[in-house]
This record gives sequence, C-alpha cells and structure tokens, in this order.
Amino acid sequence: MIYLYFFSFVVSFVVLFRSAGFFVAGASGIAKVLNIPKMVIGIVLVSLATTAPEFSVSVMAAALGEPEIALGNAVGSVICDDGIALGLAAVLAPTVILVNCRILKIVGIFLLAIDFLAYLLARNGTFGRVEGLILVIILCLYFILILKNKNFRFDREGQSNNSLSDNKKNLTPSEKSSLKRIIYRFILGLVGIVITSYFIVWAAKGIALHFSVSEAIIGATVIAIGTSLPEISICITAALKGEGEIAVGNIIGADILNILWIIGVSSIVNPIKVELDFINFTFPYMILMVTVMLVCMRIGCRLGKIKGVILFGFYILYLFLTLKFFI
Repeated sequence: MIYLYFFSFVVSFVVLFRSAGFFVAGASGIAKVLNIPKMVIGIVLVSLATTAPEFSVSVMAAALGEPEIALGNAVGSVICDDGIALGLAAVLAPTVILVNCRILKIVGIFLLAIDFLAYLLARNGTFGRVEGLILVIILCLYFILILKNKNFRFDREGQSNNSLSDNKKNLTPSEKSSLKRIIYRFILGLVGIVITSYFIVWAAKGIALHFSVSEAIIGATVIAIGTSLPEISICITAALKGEGEIAVGNIIGADILNILWIIGVSSIVNPIKVELDFINFTFPYMILMVTVMLVCMRIGCRLGKIKGVILFGFYILYLFLTLKFFI
C-alpha cells in the first residue's frame, strides 16, 4: 500500500503543476480584460480557489472529531505558504517580484491583527463556536473592505477602475468571447488543482500514518504542505510567467482565509481543542513568519532571490523545530 501512496504522490504533482498553468493564465486574463489590479485578483479570487483544499480538509477533520488536524492544517498552511510558496516563487522568478505597497499596507496590518487575535482566542486551548463566529464575521467585513476601498480599484497607472458590472457592459463582442475562453481555462485549472490536491493529501497522510507520526504534526506539516500545494504551484508558475503580483496577492489572501475562513468555519462545525504546547509554538511562529514576509515585501516594495531564500530558510527552521519538539 505504501508504494501506491508514493506513486499517487508523484503523478498528482505532475498533473497539479499542469493545472496551475491553466489557472494562472486564466486569472491573469480575467484581470486584464476587466481592468482589475492583478494583486487584487490574487488576494480575492485566486486565494479563495486555492484555499479550497485546506477548507475542505479542515472542516471534514473537525466534523470527524480530529481537531488537531483541522487547526494544525490551517496554521501550518500559513507558515508553508509564506515560506515555501512565496519563498520559492521569489527564488525562481526570472526578475524581482514587484509589490503594490499601497495595497500591502492595508492588508498587511489586517493580516497581522487577525493572527494576533486568533492566538489570543486559542490561548485557552479551545476554539469554540463563538470564537469561530467572530472570525467569520471579520471575514465578511474584510470582503466589504476589499470591494469598497478605493485603493483596491486603481490600476497600475492610478486610473480608477469601473465596477465589475460596468466593465462587462463595455466589453466588445471579441472581448466577451475571449473572457469566456479565459474563464473556461480558469475553471479547468481549478478543477485539476483541487482534484490532484486531494490525491496528494490522501497519499501524504497515508505515508505519515505508515511511519506513526502524530495527528497534530500531520496537520501542521504533511497535510499543511499537501493542501498548500495549489498555492505553491500557482505561486511558482505565476512567478515563472512574470505574474508576480498574482503570487503575492494569492499568498496574502490565502493567509487571511486560513485564519478567518478555515479556522472560523471548522470551529463552528465542531469546537476545536488542541494541546496548549502545540498552540504556544505554532501560533507565535506563524506570527513571526508573517511578519518576516511582510517586512521582506515592504523593503523596496519588491521580492528578490535573497529575500526568497530568507523566507524558505524560516520554513526549514519551523520544520526542524516541529520535528525536534513534537516527535
């Protein structure tokens, strides 16, 4: 059986990266046709799609009475996204990744604030339904902020973008046809990413269980990496295609959704109880990882190879400390 897990792992990786190519091309095309900043596309649309595996796995884990997997997957995915996905994207990108610092300032402060809030709520070892509801309400306010704030409706030249409905009315017949093809590619890529991600998670969990690793560590490492594969593949693919803004937006959006959407809904489905030792290690490290990521992006409003190595190094350190303290 272990050989089947390994075979599924490798094959799914190949299909995943192919699907990511379609996905990035679709997201970039939608941004271009509708005159929407690519970083906003990444923060909202791409991040919602790519966190679907984390959401499904965590909610299912909570429903089945596996809270360690649910919480560990969400927090571990934030660390994984910042360290592996964005770190490797910066290293492999042919040029430095430019960052829209106007947008970064708003979402960066918001991201740190909800990370600290989640840690405070988890300090007693429990995420109850009330705490989960608070996170979901904040998520709704977050989406309102994205849609209403004028800083998110300006293109690169500073010209105001119209609303989505207005843009649709102004599209020419050829642009409408082009948009349909782009959306089909986007959906095709998304379906491929989600399906292959589930196979990878299934295989990764089987491998981890075969070697008798605890559920909390499975959630924070193996499953977190598995469910973060869409972000990893899309970030690297976007960077290689010169679409760094989508990569950056995707990671920031995914970090926010991992806390508000995934932990929030999972704890509403079934209150989450986790050992305090695990919480007091993973949450502070997550906050540290997010802080390092934001500082790297804020300096010069760009991400280069050196900064990518720094981010990846922080993830390797997290993995080392996790294995040292919890295995």
